[in-house]
Amino acid sequence: MGLEDAKNEVDSAFTRKGLRGYAFENAFGGATSFLRRTYTKDLTGVDLAVTGVPFDQAVTHRSGTRFGPRAIREASALLPFDPPFGWGFDPLEDIGVIDYGDLAFDYARVSDFPGALTAHIRTILAAGAGTVTLGGDHYITYPILRAYAEKYGPMGVIHFDAHSDLWQDDDDSRIDHGTMMYKAVKSGLVDPKRSVQIGIRTHTDDYLGVSVIDAREVHEKGAAAAVARARTIVGDGPVYLTFDIDTLDPAFAPGTGTPVWGGLASWQAAAMLRDLAGIHMVGGDIVEVSPPYDTAGATAVAGAHVAYDLIALFAWAKARRT
Repeated sequence: MGLEDAKNEVDSAFTRKGLRGYAFENAFGGATSFLRRTYTKDLTGVDLAVTGVPFDQAVTHRSGTRFGPRAIREASALLPFDPPFGWGFDPLEDIGVIDYGDLAFDYARVSDFPGALTAHIRTILAAGAGTVTLGGDHYITYPILRAYAEKYGPMGVIHFDAHSDLWQDDDDSRIDHGTMMYKAVKSGLVDPKRSVQIGIRTHTDDYLGVSVIDAREVHEKGAAAAVARARTIVGDGPVYLTFDIDTLDPAFAPGTGTPVWGGLASWQAAAMLRDLAGIHMVGGDIVEVSPPYDTAGATAVAGAHVAYDLIALFAWAKARRT
């Protein structure tokens, strides 16, 4: 849709004809679908569904990430006018992307939440589409990975985070954002030999065979070296990319529940996401954006950029698999 078409459109989130193309509309008005994509539950012809999971009942400290999907969508209104910088192609022209809306769940029945989320993602995958999920706290990655492992087998994972989320927790009924990766590895959803964590700067006794590129290594050896090592680890198999916004230093992303100093700069994260182009990425998420602590909205803006780059990674991989 071009500028002339926009004059005749009420709101492309509802009136777009087709699933591709950019939205030339006022950033300060209209529906806050992600990148002004069409809001729909119709998965016909969809390559990638952006979906929100407003869940934060697994946090160990500050709540507020239930408002993350809404804030990320609002911040994304700044972005849908042009292709993402530095990628060299137009992902929104190349693949059909929709906003599938948020997972509906009963907040008072927390024990039902994991199954509801797995079923939500399973429905999208069964239709032949991939997902980029807007969180929500980091626990959500565990039920999502269950759906992905059902389709692809044990997943390779690229995990950007300040925390490993590998703390021991052998009670599967516990819902905890700090143990989701432990459970995913222990239950066979994740192949630790094909998984890597980037930006880590908190202590963990046992990484269960998952490779680690801590924040200091990124600072001292550079983003390019980190990406080269990560690509070697994950290889050519299916990869899920999960990005906890607290992998960024609090100077760049203060709006999160468990900030840790010494983190990545925005430019480092952006460079690494772009340089990961070519991995067989089949899905991803951006989690732990907490608007109550995001006084200037910078964290939500960073989250929107990450999600857009995940779309670009998915589109790049799809173009080279078909």
